[in-house]
Order: sequence, then structure tokens, then C-alpha cells
Amino acid sequence: MADLSESAILDALRRQMSMAATRQVVLAHNIANVETPGYKSQVADFSETLDKAAGSIQLAATRPGHLGGGTAASAATPGGRTKEAEGLEARRDGNTVQLDRELLAMTQAAGEFARAQTTLAAKFRLLRYAISEGK
Repeated sequence: MADLSESAILDALRRQMSMAATRQVVLAHNIANVETPGYKSQVADFSETLDKAAGSIQLAATRPGHLGGGTAASAATPGGRTKEAEGLEARRDGNTVQLDRELLAMTQAAGEFARAQTTLAAKFRLLRYAISEGK
């Protein structure tokens, strides 16, 4: 496995924080619309962003349809796109937001952000230490 440069690590941490923040925005929007009749719960879709980040990595299908599958039409968000959450049962008013599901997902996104932030802070502490010890 190739060694990662410091800039690649910092860029990956930045992307992780950005994706987690975008998830939180989408989830907050869902929670804000919990009482809106006909509102369909949305999820952040980063497939295009991840495809760009993967760059020239080539994947081979191990069986037919393994890498296939399209995505539904989606709307743009700051760090990716959104699409309608699949498999959720609608209430009588047509709304598919499930408050418990949204709050759990928001907690998970906050944890992802916090882990990346902690790692980034540790990287900068090491850098600060290296600079201060050189004086």
C-alpha cells in the first residue's frame, strides 16, 4: 500500500468533515419538515463526490450488476446531492420523516465530524510541536 502524504491526509480529513456537516444539514432539514404534509425524507448522496475523489482507481465487477445501479434524480447540496430516502413508510399525510431515525443519523454524523476534527487537531499539535522544538 502506498504511503499517504500529509497533504493527502489533511485533504481526506477536510472531506470527511465537510461530508459529515452536509449530512447534518440534510438531516436538520428533514427534522424541520417533520410536520410538512407530503414531505419525503432526504439523504445526502456523495456518490459523485466519491467518484471524483477515487480518480483513476479502476474497479472490476465480481458478478453481473455488482457495480451497476443508477441513482434517483436529486437536488444539489453544498457537499454533494440529496435524494429521497428509500424504504420509508409514509404516514397518512404522505410524510416519510421518522424523527428517531433522523436524530440517530444526526448523532452519527456528529460523531464522524468529531473524530475527523480530533484527528486534524492532533496533526496540527504535532506540527506545532515540531516547529516549537526547532527554535
